[in-house]
Amino acid sequence: MAITADMVKDLREKTGAGMMDCKRALTETGGDVDKAIELLREKGLAAAAKKASRIAAEGLVSTLVEENVGVIAEVNCETDFVAKTDDFNELVDRTLALIAKEKPADVEALLKNSYEGATFEEYLKSRIAKTGENIAVRRFRIFENTSDNESMTSYIHLNGKIGVLVKAKADSKETAQSDAFADLLKDLALQIAAANPLYLDRSEVSADKIEEERKIYRAQALQEGKPEKIVDKIVDGRLNKFYGEVCLLEQEFIREDKLKVDGYIKRVAKALNTKIEILGFARYERGEGIEKRSDDLAAEVAKMTNQ
Repeated sequence: MAITADMVKDLREKTGAGMMDCKRALTETGGDVDKAIELLREKGLAAAAKKASRIAAEGLVSTLVEENVGVIAEVNCETDFVAKTDDFNELVDRTLALIAKEKPADVEALLKNSYEGATFEEYLKSRIAKTGENIAVRRFRIFENTSDNESMTSYIHLNGKIGVLVKAKADSKETAQSDAFADLLKDLALQIAAANPLYLDRSEVSADKIEEERKIYRAQALQEGKPEKIVDKIVDGRLNKFYGEVCLLEQEFIREDKLKVDGYIKRVAKALNTKIEILGFARYERGEGIEKRSDDLAAEVAKMTNQ
């Protein structure tokens, strides 16, 4: 019996299994849909769709830097037990390698990439079936060096809880590839991991965000009973403090609290007789922004209680 695209599509909608898995199941069962569903269930592939609705807030943030490409990605699972397994770590490594090679625009494009005779989405579903947990590639970023004057480094903190990728530029290839420049990048990566800047400098802060902060600081000052004539100065002062917290170049350097990060970069630039430009950075923290359901929290509390 010929297996049509509509048959494959129908089976996929019923089971949530990958297109290639559905086609193979239909081929093996001679086009019998009920038997194909049973076969997929036996293989555990139909279960992937059910697991997809479960919250995955554990996992790993990981990085890959090779040649002129750097990747940072967060891959989630449901428990730290699975996150520590060799199989999950292999999955993360494969994910990073595929992103570095294919440079997909987003997670949706990544899932559609061809991988081992199927799609990466189907490969991911096979891993879900094997582990028994929902697994998801949540996000990633790709950095590329466009000249020999550029260099990047990565840093992983607390076994994959926090990851950082940072890229900078010098005046020459020799400087960009020097040990001193590598030390600078390492210090910046540690800074970003520890201090969690949201922007490189104040020019990246949107006008709407600045106006929002101004309104908050003005309301606070008036509630504190500050005289109207000095409220604007108070607002400016608090806004500068805000910049010092969220802008990398204006943060206090973690190794010398009396020195700003910008001052540290200028000091290194002077010592190397070069101009240094920070071209970008990314910082991911595992599970940030993912709200756990009450049953997930209860399970987590029970787990901590039993330790």
